[in-house]
Amino acid sequence: MKRTAQDILNFVEDNDVKFAKLTFCDIFGNQKNVSLFASELPRAFAEGVSFDGSSIAGFMNVEESDLVLWPDPDTATVLPWRPTEGRVIRMYCDITLPNGKPFEGNCRGYLQSVIKRARAMGLVCNVGCECEFYLFETDEHGNPTHIPLDMGGYFDIPPLDKGENIRREICFAIEEMGLHPEHSHHESGHGQNEIDCHHAGPLKTADNVMMFKQIVRAIAMRSGIHASFLPKPLPDQAGSGLHINLSLYMDGRNLFEGDIAPDSIAGSFMAGVLAHSRELTVFTNPLPNSYQRFGCDEAPRYVSWSRQNRSQLVRIPQVKGDNCRMELRSPDPACNPYLAIGLVLAAGLDGIENRMVLSAPVNKNLFDPSMAEGLGLETL
Repeated sequence: MKRTAQDILNFVEDNDVKFAKLTFCDIFGNQKNVSLFASELPRAFAEGVSFDGSSIAGFMNVEESDLVLWPDPDTATVLPWRPTEGRVIRMYCDITLPNGKPFEGNCRGYLQSVIKRARAMGLVCNVGCECEFYLFETDEHGNPTHIPLDMGGYFDIPPLDKGENIRREICFAIEEMGLHPEHSHHESGHGQNEIDCHHAGPLKTADNVMMFKQIVRAIAMRSGIHASFLPKPLPDQAGSGLHINLSLYMDGRNLFEGDIAPDSIAGSFMAGVLAHSRELTVFTNPLPNSYQRFGCDEAPRYVSWSRQNRSQLVRIPQVKGDNCRMELRSPDPACNPYLAIGLVLAAGLDGIENRMVLSAPVNKNLFDPSMAEGLGLETL
């Protein structure tokens, strides 16, 4: 059951909440926020909060600069790293023009429109994201260095893994803020880590990715460590991905369970994602640094799919039941999750609407250049 504005106002009064951070995302995936005294929340819910859209890159020009934030009460959560006396809550916001019309640069609103399109086609979608990040030491002024926190590798344990306690604190904070961490571990790169959360609806998962990055940075900073979500922060170490796992349901049935016929709904969905993958990459991999990651350390280079195979752009994991899904392995943590998830979903829906037929799987190790020769595959 969704929480209402009155639910949040009651919580604020009963739990010594003094400030509310109203948060949104610019088109590049950067979080922005404005803080209000809790006493201003009734007006914020009723009238919105006006701000200068021309000061946000890609939003508005100076001549028509006003935009309005509308807090979503269902996203309210206490920030556990802030003081327990005079608590701080945070809510994600949607954005409109002053006349109430939706603002086209509201990426959260774009994702909501794609979700409605899927529902109109009788589809329900769940999304889970696997977000990798690096931890770096800081200098005497607290600025990040290029020195990774440790020299550990995949699934290593202490003393090689020095991030165990930080991951533990992050998981506790995640749980306290309403996310459901599934597992955490050291990743392949020196100082590289991964924490995975349970899947949810597309909008909730995009909100959760933004929340996750905020939590990781806050907990790391409190520990005197710098957290980096760059796709390839170290040239000789593995890149960081944001794998998007997506399942589709129609009439209660998981369409990715069992065999996937090339002309089935699931097959057409995958075909649409593959057909649009090069355009998608502009948004799922938005930095020049993103392209240093492709083609090595389990990051795909070619437009192809297969089962289990981690060298593919789209992978179907060998799992059962509700865990059956497709995994898009190209996105990285620098992306705007609202745009990334929304555009991947839109590409798949386009495949269904145009009855695209899924190509044959490529059951080869495409990290070996010789294996890709002569196949005529497009690259990212």
